[in-house]
Amino acid sequence: MNFKKAKVPKKTNINLRFNILTVIVYSIGIILIVQLFNLQIVHGEEYREQSNTRLTRESTLEASRGAILDKTGAELVVSKMEFSLELYKSKVDTDTLNQSILNIIEVLDKYNCSYTDIFPISIQPFEFKISGEALALWKKENKFDENISPEEAFYKFKNKYKIQNENIEEIKKIICLRYLISQKGYSSTRAITISESIPREAVAEFSESSEKFAGINIVVKPERDYTSGTLASHILGYAGKINSEEYEKRKNYYSSNDIIGKTGIEYVFEEYLKGKNGTKQIDMAIDGTTTAEYVSQEAIAGSDVVLTIDANLQKVTEDALKANIEKIATGGFGKAYDAKAGACVVMNVNNGEILAMASYPDYNPADFIGGISNSAWNNYINNTAKPLVNKAIQNSYSPGSTYKMITAIAGLESGVINLNTRINDTGVYTKYKDYQPRCWVYTDYHTGHGYLNVSQAIEKSCNYFFYETSDRMGIDTLVKYSKYFGLGSKTGVELQGETAGILSSKESKEKLHNGEKWSAGDTLQSAIGQYDNEYSPVQMARYISILANGGNRINPTIIRTIRNSDGSEVSKEEIEKFVNNKLKIQEESVENTEINKNNLNAVLEGMRSVTSDSGGTAYVRFKDFNISVGGKTGSAEAPNNQVHAWFVGFAPFENPEIAIVVMVENGGHGNYTAEVVRDIMAEYFGMNTQNVEENMSAVPYVEIIR
Repeated sequence: MNFKKAKVPKKTNINLRFNILTVIVYSIGIILIVQLFNLQIVHGEEYREQSNTRLTRESTLEASRGAILDKTGAELVVSKMEFSLELYKSKVDTDTLNQSILNIIEVLDKYNCSYTDIFPISIQPFEFKISGEALALWKKENKFDENISPEEAFYKFKNKYKIQNENIEEIKKIICLRYLISQKGYSSTRAITISESIPREAVAEFSESSEKFAGINIVVKPERDYTSGTLASHILGYAGKINSEEYEKRKNYYSSNDIIGKTGIEYVFEEYLKGKNGTKQIDMAIDGTTTAEYVSQEAIAGSDVVLTIDANLQKVTEDALKANIEKIATGGFGKAYDAKAGACVVMNVNNGEILAMASYPDYNPADFIGGISNSAWNNYINNTAKPLVNKAIQNSYSPGSTYKMITAIAGLESGVINLNTRINDTGVYTKYKDYQPRCWVYTDYHTGHGYLNVSQAIEKSCNYFFYETSDRMGIDTLVKYSKYFGLGSKTGVELQGETAGILSSKESKEKLHNGEKWSAGDTLQSAIGQYDNEYSPVQMARYISILANGGNRINPTIIRTIRNSDGSEVSKEEIEKFVNNKLKIQEESVENTEINKNNLNAVLEGMRSVTSDSGGTAYVRFKDFNISVGGKTGSAEAPNNQVHAWFVGFAPFENPEIAIVVMVENGGHGNYTAEVVRDIMAEYFGMNTQNVEENMSAVPYVEIIR
């Protein structure tokens, strides 16, 4: 039997689909009704309670900025917690808002906290705080008659804000914040800051009675604290509010209100010091009362940077430098010089660690917290002594006679002189008709030093000896050994703005003197640390350290380690790579040179004689000093008829530990500055500084210079 598929009319298909759709819609409706009943009737009270706390706001937990410590762990820069009070818009009536504002201000007044007041009317007596065009514009903006009195305007604001209080002081307090809100604006997600730097007691009171203060929020923000005032200011640097240019480069990691390192260690190690912000969730009722707070992401504190400097030695160094400059300026050595600035570096001769670095005058990094005032900024930039410049690394100066040890080493190593060579100083170097320079002793006493070997030439600082030595070997040999001792190139110390100085050479003359060719006279001047030679005090400290440690090259550093918040330390390799990249440092290749120990010892013996033999140019400063010292004075001619004063030294002579370099701009004579080195060594070696001062003051001054 055959069966045929029955045909269903199209109309029947449509009806079937419609009926199915109707059933679906009906079912959804039933579900919605049941759910609505469940929400409003069964769980109505529960959900109504939850709805009052549904306003959730995210707040930033600012990470504490890492500390900067000295080598012993003493805190030089830390972050202290500051508290600010913010106000968010809340769904409360006008009376409640006004009373809440009054409650807030009463607490602030109780703890002597300032708050923002931009309302242009003062009371008792009533008067406008603005005048002229500003007052006319203000009246126009508020649609006031131009002849309205301060009192009339005040009460119009009272009525505008529907303030029920009759006490004029309370009215003023409420108007103050209501007006601030109207001018600055706020919302349930964007707060307005009312007061900053409020004490913990005020924070506690706001927190314990939050129901009295609708919409408030306490913000915890780390603020920079330079614990030792101006100490090591040029090393530490300062941090300040991020500017628009800095923000554009870093807006993925910074907010527009963040602080950022501007100079010094604060700048160089910003990426380590910053830390990582966290977030906090705040649940609030519609009336602005906080119902719950919880941390959704913990803040990670910045890393601590540990320096190589010793805070005690740093203070002694700064004090000694300042006292010496003031003594020179006031004629304490017989004649007054216009000395206003200088620098000093104390370095470990064996590893290049900088134990102290001073630049005078200094500045106070705290002046820059929250933005420096115009008056303070003008005082700094208009000061001709340039207190914001780190003269230990950013300025370069002619080294004068402190350079002569390099000329001696170059002459000995190249073989143009030896340990037995004696050169007769007749006072005037007459080899060239067109240039006949004089030894300083001829200028002062119209005589020469006579026959001297290399050690004696260093002791007496004999220009003639080094004229002849350099003439025999030529400038290229002198340049070679200058480079070996690190002169004419950056040291790579972990601070911004380091100068490379200038190494006097054929290349420097061509560059600086309009393509002029080198002459024999240029070599003579270069050999005594003049002509184009200019070096920073930190370069000179490295040079003296290499001399003292037996000729081993070292790289100066001011960073001992970096400690992360989890207790781990950053590797030396990572730090070096980071600094080189940040400061664009490229290590220069230097020809490997092994200096003969006998030659080196002869030069060092000359430096010992400078401080220990009666004919030495610094003998008067180190007579009866308890530590054996190798040293050299230098009085370098500078522009505008100035003479920069240098002293370089190391100790103990038998087993050197530290090298010290001091330079005073327009300091007159090198042996004046030796006092600074003596005082620093007395502190470093644990000597009684007071007794040293008494002994030195008893020594008569002898005019032996250079």
